[in-house]
Amino acid sequence: MDILTTSTLIKERKLSPIELVEKTLEKIFKENSKNNSFITISDGEALQAAKQLELELMEGKVRSRLHGIPIAIKDLIYTKNIRTTMGSKVYKDYVPDLDATVVKKLKDAGAIIIGKTNTHEFAYGPIGDRSYFGPCRNPHHLDKITGGSSSGSAAAVAAGMVSGSLGTDTGGSIRIPSSVCGVVGMKPTFGAVSKKGAFSLAYTLDHIGPITANIKDNALLLNAIAGYDSDDAYSLKVEDQDYSLLIGMDVKGKSIGIPSFYFDTIDGEVKTAIAQCIKIFENLQVEIKEVKIDCMEKIVEAQAITIQSEASAVHVHTIRNHKEDVDAEVFERLAASQKVKGYEYVLSQKNRSLLIHEYNQAFEQVDILLTPTIPMIPTNIGQREVQINGQREAVRHALLRLTSPTNYTGNPSLSIPCGMSKNALPIGVQFIAKHGNEAELYQFGYVLEQSLTNKN
Repeated sequence: MDILTTSTLIKERKLSPIELVEKTLEKIFKENSKNNSFITISDGEALQAAKQLELELMEGKVRSRLHGIPIAIKDLIYTKNIRTTMGSKVYKDYVPDLDATVVKKLKDAGAIIIGKTNTHEFAYGPIGDRSYFGPCRNPHHLDKITGGSSSGSAAAVAAGMVSGSLGTDTGGSIRIPSSVCGVVGMKPTFGAVSKKGAFSLAYTLDHIGPITANIKDNALLLNAIAGYDSDDAYSLKVEDQDYSLLIGMDVKGKSIGIPSFYFDTIDGEVKTAIAQCIKIFENLQVEIKEVKIDCMEKIVEAQAITIQSEASAVHVHTIRNHKEDVDAEVFERLAASQKVKGYEYVLSQKNRSLLIHEYNQAFEQVDILLTPTIPMIPTNIGQREVQINGQREAVRHALLRLTSPTNYTGNPSLSIPCGMSKNALPIGVQFIAKHGNEAELYQFGYVLEQSLTNKN
């Protein structure tokens, strides 16, 4: 069941938090051996929390719509007294003594932390098959990748083990696995959600966001975790908003931009699925416009420089002391990141405000942008090259190509399922908006979600 349906049953005392946690754990223990979504299952802590929340329920206290709802947390986000490994041998026994801000917020809202989900080691990879605890497997086809780095967070939702999870996104790490696994993933505006208590990959690119099975649940989770945090230097001091406010509202008369950069090299099946989305909006009397964003190549280059420079700064100790403990492919990428020159990083930051301004000029013409989330169909676990329209490309590069730009610009970006390939693998569509306009993304996303549901 989705979060909102389950929440209603709990509030009406037709389902108890204890019963829900027990059923959830039963499902996890049954499914996890297949897809390896969870690294740590916090059954003891979850049942203890469920008992407390059930007592509150009996006393007539309901904290929020998340009261008694099990939520999975990417194993990069600190959880007090629950192992947090970063998907690495280096931290395989690390147990934090604090909760990340987002975890505190979830607990305060009555959510139950059910476990920690698998991640590409240190979150430094969009594929999801390089973890000390083994590759995460796509629930739709166990030989295929989940995407990364929030691999387990997306796979756990796709497999029906949980109805919601948290991931992190530095170059697409929420949206890529959401697309590949066929679920809904939001990378919010940079700074809208506190990163305090999350292990860094790149200080100025990291985001935390929700992964769910549908739009309404996603907005609900974002409402719970968003907000200013004085303990996060990058946190935005803006008025709180209800991200679900526009869900269900008509999009007639609005406009969608189709940016050419995002459509240059995409698989034929992806192209067909995206064309179907565009057609749906046209039928709903949304204006479709082609838009050109001239600074895209500069943004892509600057994002790559930024993630490499900042990741190498985060991992100075790792590189010096843990070469033998880190996956060879991940270590190679960390070592290569050290080769970026200081002046290159400085220039990538000096030009950032200008490039963000140029990118946002597109929203003077349209309300949102519509793009594929990734340009191809999910590849095999271990595969490192893919052919798209006759052109060979590294899988890592292909996966990141359409998502990484808005990590640099900080624009909110939402991936939702929009179709299936002929081999029954999910295809995702990405919506992008101006900073702070997550509610508008959910508005468009919900309209498409309902249209596709009714069509099927």
